[in-house]
Formats: sequence, structure tokens, C-alpha cells
Amino acid sequence: MAISTADFKIGMNIKYNGAPYTIIKCEFMNPGKGSAVYRTKLRGIKTGKVLDVTFKSGEKVEEVDVQNIKMQFLYRDGASYFFMNNENFEQISIETDVLNEKGKYLKEGVDLYVSFLEGQAFDIQLPPKVSFKVESTIPGVKGDTATGGTKPATLDNGVVVNVPLFVSEGDEIRINTETGEYVERVRK
Repeated sequence: MAISTADFKIGMNIKYNGAPYTIIKCEFMNPGKGSAVYRTKLRGIKTGKVLDVTFKSGEKVEEVDVQNIKMQFLYRDGASYFFMNNENFEQISIETDVLNEKGKYLKEGVDLYVSFLEGQAFDIQLPPKVSFKVESTIPGVKGDTATGGTKPATLDNGVVVNVPLFVSEGDEIRINTETGEYVERVRK
């Protein structure tokens, strides 16, 4: 289906030069002299390569049909992550290099959406926040700082994040999956 540049939105999937891309940044520019344009950043769905592309206002491009299916993360087996469709219980695997950094925020049993293009899984949509247990951190000393200081903490998924001084070993904390930063301590 052909769409106009006026319909561009971040997260939309389009075909550019015969390959599928996701719009990750889009801004309208009207330079007073000349015609208006849309400056975009496109990420290749299959390659991950990022391009800066300028489209003329009103230009038509083809939209790519991407399916998002709700699935449950089951487990990781070396080079692959395994997911199960919640409706028909079919299982699929996605290689670790396809998910890159997103894989470290997966927890067994978490429901999320898996994106498919032409029957091939290429991405996942993580929940905005995920909880992890603090495996190890140095003890915070009261009065150590005048303003809110931080210290490194190793989580049960192996990731190291900076946390406030009051966080202790054994605490459960929430992490922002987009930035990888500490959000809050989970109350019990």
C-alpha cells in the first residue's frame, strides 16, 4: 500500500530502494525557498543499518506489512532465544545476534510482542520496565554524599547498572529497557 510522506510516523515500516526499513526519526522541514521535505532516519529491518534519507513532501512510498504477535519468552539456549505463541502454542527461535542488546532484558515467562516480516521474526518489543534481583553491590555508607549518589550493582541477568546508595544485595529493582537505567526499587 502506498502512503504519502505526510503520513510518516516514528515506528512505521516502509520500503526504500526495495528493502524494508523502520522510521526511527522524522522531521518536517519547510525552508522558505524551495519545496518542503521530510528528513528521516531509517533503520534496515533485515540489516540494522541506519540511513539518513530526505523525502520530498507529498512523495509516495510503499508501506511494509509487519505482523506483531504476542508471545511468551521461554528460555535461551546458547545462540538462540525461544518463544511460544500464546494462542496456538507454536514455538520459534530467534538468534542472539538478531536481538542484540534487547536479549539481556528478557526474563523467562515474560509476555511480549515479536515482530515478523514475511514469516521471519526480526525483532521484539520489550515491556518498558523489567524487574531484576541485585546479585552483588558494595554497601552504601550513610552520609556518603550530599546529593543522591550512585554505585554499581550486578543484576541476576549479569548486567551492571548504577543504582542509588540505599539499594542492597537481594533487593529487586526495575530497569528501563530502553535506556538500561535504574527506575525504582520494587516494594515487597
